[in-house]
Amino acid sequence: MGQAGLVGFMNVSIVMLIIGFTVLLLMVKFELGPMSRLSAGRRWLMTLVLGSGMVAFSIKLALIATFVHFPEQTIRQQIAMRKSPALVTWDSGKFAAAEQPVVQVQKPYEWRALPGVAPAPAWNPTTPEKVALGERLFHDTALSIDRTVSCSSCHDVRNGAGEDHRPSSTGVGGQVGNRNAPTVWNAAFQAVLFWDGRAASLEDQAIGPPLNPVEMGMPSAEAIEQRVRADVSYREPFARAFGADRPITIRQIAAAIAAYERTLITPDAPYDRFVRGDDKALTTAQLRGMELFQSVGCIQCHSGPNFSGASLFDPPPSTQRLFPVFDSPEYMKRYKLNKDPGANAPGSKQAVWRIPSLRNVALTAPYFHNGSVDSLPEAVRIMATVQRGRQVGSGTNGVRAVVWSKQDRTIARNDTAVLSDRDVDDIVAFLKSLSSDTLAARNGNGG
Repeated sequence: MGQAGLVGFMNVSIVMLIIGFTVLLLMVKFELGPMSRLSAGRRWLMTLVLGSGMVAFSIKLALIATFVHFPEQTIRQQIAMRKSPALVTWDSGKFAAAEQPVVQVQKPYEWRALPGVAPAPAWNPTTPEKVALGERLFHDTALSIDRTVSCSSCHDVRNGAGEDHRPSSTGVGGQVGNRNAPTVWNAAFQAVLFWDGRAASLEDQAIGPPLNPVEMGMPSAEAIEQRVRADVSYREPFARAFGADRPITIRQIAAAIAAYERTLITPDAPYDRFVRGDDKALTTAQLRGMELFQSVGCIQCHSGPNFSGASLFDPPPSTQRLFPVFDSPEYMKRYKLNKDPGANAPGSKQAVWRIPSLRNVALTAPYFHNGSVDSLPEAVRIMATVQRGRQVGSGTNGVRAVVWSKQDRTIARNDTAVLSDRDVDDIVAFLKSLSSDTLAARNGNGG
């Protein structure tokens, strides 16, 4: 309703109020008052009581009139009262007091470092004996039908970043899968595993590849048990890990592999050092990228210390997301982003995928479920376009004020509608800060 409509409504309402009060006053004076034998003062009191609804309505009309006729004088004061106090900003690599008020959300996003220990289920506590056994099983090609493929064949943790740098991995008999092998580093923090999220734990996930006919090709869980039991050198390690005189079962095999994988965590990234208090751990470009990662909305999915809403840290509203959300014929055709529906129904135009972690993402190319993108900047452009609906161009951003509060560990900046090439570079720089120092040194760079 426009201002003119409100004024007309108020005029009619005032006339009706006058008529209503007049009728009510006459009723009390000439009918209710004499019948109740009330004095003049009590007759006025009865009028106000019976007309309380009209009194309240009159007050509301007065407030509406105030805001309609004097909007600037009444509203501007409220805005001034809600201005944020000056915070600490980062400008050209230096901290300074903010001159302009910063809009704060009710609960600012809190940036957190990765813990040094991964949680384990009560029934499968992590022990040194289990970890040692699990490491051996993880690297044992005997768990594949032709003894040529191990877990580490696709998830290289000794020399690589926990994957194989191939669009799709090669399994037994030279067969090639249809999905990219995700890194196993920090998988211990994920609430669901596999690209489509079909495994609820590391223990569940550990049994998948050995039984997959394309990956390791074992015909059954019993066949895996028999293969491990046949190797007498496994008897003592299993006895130390799970107790003597207990038969080797698929449950124990999975438990040992999972225990080993829970030690594959990387809390030694520059980002972690920064959040823990090292102001010099991030460059100016990385700090700008960190804020963009928040303001563009990347944290809506890639949240928490593991940069995945499908992690164990906070109960997620959903561990999976539609992908892509926004249509981009160019990207769909070039990278075949919606060919595989993931956890969605076959033939769906939009796929459903578990939210992957972005830890060490600069070291784990190629990207996406099908490994179709080799470049991290290109992956950022795709995600900004098809997931966040943002335009990506080479325009300028104007003046920006990036605010970092060490005490609250929050960051803020005024949003921009278009992402420039510099914005993309800054986000990429920030993503590189998620790389483990150890893994980055092993790979010769940070991405």
